[in-house]
This record gives sequence, structure tokens and C-alpha cells, in this order.
Amino acid sequence: MCDQTFVAATFGPCDSCSKPSPLMNIYVKNEATNYCSLCVEMMACQGLQKGETLESLKRESETLKKKLEEERNKLNDVELHQVAEKVEVLSALSIKTRRVLKGHGNKVLCMDWCKDKRRMVSSSQDGKVIVWDAFTLNKEHGVPLPCTWVLACAYAPSGCAIACGGLDNKCSVIPLSLDKNENLAAKKKSVAMHTNYVSGCSFTNSDMQLLTSSGDGTCALWDVESGQLLQSFHGHTADVLSLDLAPSETGNTFVSGGCDMKANVWDMRSGQNIQSFESHESDINCVKYYPSGDAFASASDDATCRFYDLRADREVAVYQKDSIIFGASTCDFSLSGRLLFAGYNDYAINVWDVLKGTRATILFGHENRVSRVRVSPDGTALCSASWDSTLRVWA
Repeated sequence: MCDQTFVAATFGPCDSCSKPSPLMNIYVKNEATNYCSLCVEMMACQGLQKGETLESLKRESETLKKKLEEERNKLNDVELHQVAEKVEVLSALSIKTRRVLKGHGNKVLCMDWCKDKRRMVSSSQDGKVIVWDAFTLNKEHGVPLPCTWVLACAYAPSGCAIACGGLDNKCSVIPLSLDKNENLAAKKKSVAMHTNYVSGCSFTNSDMQLLTSSGDGTCALWDVESGQLLQSFHGHTADVLSLDLAPSETGNTFVSGGCDMKANVWDMRSGQNIQSFESHESDINCVKYYPSGDAFASASDDATCRFYDLRADREVAVYQKDSIIFGASTCDFSLSGRLLFAGYNDYAINVWDVLKGTRATILFGHENRVSRVRVSPDGTALCSASWDSTLRVWA
């Protein structure tokens, strides 16, 4: 394991005062100590300088945060929609449902495209992962898992394996086979192990490394072959709900969003949080990089999607309307980056003009919450997964 400090919570006798209580499992340089919150605070106070208190340090950190925000605001010059005033308005979009994929027995929670632009993987609350042929609607593989609520799934870059995880706190990799009758569940290999549910997973630019996000407030990078933890990422103060890898071939950064209303950008090599954005007013359900890798969007329970420019180090656009009162659960960009597709809890998919900040059209068809939208690798189709147990392919 990495030589880092991190915290998880369990219940039992405290190593310091012996009282049974909720414990912080504090791993300091791989040595575990189980302290209750009172003993943790006392331990923290022992490291204070003369005249310092926890309250004074909290006040100082808040003051520094405000100063940083003021410095950031000095660099604000012009909003994105003002720059885009001379850009031509989008012509009318005619996007329709071309395929409806039925086969799951419960809410579809996640889906991902294969790089071959044809196959897809989906995971559901019914405890199954299904590999589909989006052209013929055939189910190529169906893998039952030991737990329901399979919250995350991802296709490997080679198309030869899939990863999935959920409420069992594990992320497993399943190699795919040309033999459709083969028992893939028997070939399943547990790679990642968190102390809470796995909310998201993504292969890096090879099949050999897997990135996961979890309800334990951390993200982690794993070696697929050995199952070893390569790097852990600590900076969120609540459940991490989503992650997305930077789109470049040598992508060494990724972005994560969670219940602490923060979107954090991470360096995978050092494990450091290199940028952080806190403008949402509720949980961030989804984060997605812009195709160029210079920006990203986030979708939140506050009924907005927001657009952040990494070079300007700030939010440059908000996508919202007074008539939209339901949370946004997922988002993805078109291949050109001009459109932002966002799925909402009111069963609709809103399509936003990224530059002008206006809504281009609305896609109706699902009969329950839209849990995931993903544009195909060649940009010709959009797939949406929903709690109505179906997936729809739009084009």
C-alpha cells in the first residue's frame, strides 16, 4: 500500500480510551490505529503550537480560502456566453430514439461504450451486468453478480474485459470471451476493495490499471493483474459519486465530484489534489471532461450543470432554467464539444448549447429517472440508461 495517511469509520473499542464508540481507522504510514473522535481531537491538539486552538486554525483556513477566492475573482474578465455572442445559433436538432434495449429486471444504474463504437455494457439494481450489441439489440453476455445495486461499470480500452462494482465495496474485472455460453462469473476477479460502496470505475489508457471512486470519500488507482493499490486520493470530505479521466493519450489527471459539493482535479502520479471547485449548492452526481481536456462539466442535485475552465481556474458557465427544478444526475459532451447532454430526475434529457448557455432541445422517452448518458466514441449516437429498466440509443 502507499505510504499515505487516510481515514475510514467502523465501530468498536478505542485503542486509546477503550470505550466502545464509532472509530476512525487512521492509517499512518500503513500502521492502523483505531481512535474515537474525542481521542483523535486530543491527538490533534497535542500537535498544536503555543497559543493555537482548533477553532483559531479553522478561522485561519476560512480566511485563507476567502483570500484565494478574491484573488481568483480578480482574474475574471468575461463570461463564456458573452464571448460567444457572435457565434451562429445552432440549427434545429432532430434527435430521435433509434433503439430501445430491454433486458434488465430493475433500475439501470450505469452504462459504457466499447471503443469499437458498437458494443455497450450496462449494470443494474437487478445484480446483473449485460454486454449488448447496439446495432442488433442482441445480448452478447449476461453476468450475475453476488450483490444488487451494481452502481458502476466500464469497458476496457481493448474491448476484451469489463469492470463493475457497487454495494459490495469491490470492483471486479471480468474478461470477455467469444464463447457466449461460457460462465463469465467464474472468471470474475476482484481488483479493488474500498471500505464503502464503489460509485464509479474507469480503466486508464490501458487494460492494466483501474481507477475507482467510493462512498468512503476516496478515489484509488489499482493494478489489475495483482490487485495492488498503486495510489490513493484523499481530499473529499464525503462520498465521491463520480470520476472521469482526462481524454489525452498520456492523461495523468482525472476529475471527481461528490456529496461535499466539490469537484476536485487530481494528478495520478503524485496523488495530489491540484485544483478544486466549490460552486454547486448540492451533491455533484457526475463530472465529465470536455473533449479537449482543458475544461469539464458537472451535474448536480441543485438542478444545474456547470462548466469549469481549468486554465482560467474558475467556473465559466451555468446551465439552468427556472422551469427545471429536478436534480441533474448525469452529463456528457458531443464529440465537437458544442452540445452538453444532461439527464435529469424528471425523466428528461436536456441538450444545452455549451457556448451560448441556452437549451437547444429536450429529449423525452424515458419513464423514470435518467441515470446515465454517454455519447458513442465516434459521436454519432447517444445512449441513455434509466430507472425504467431500459437503455435508449438516440441519433
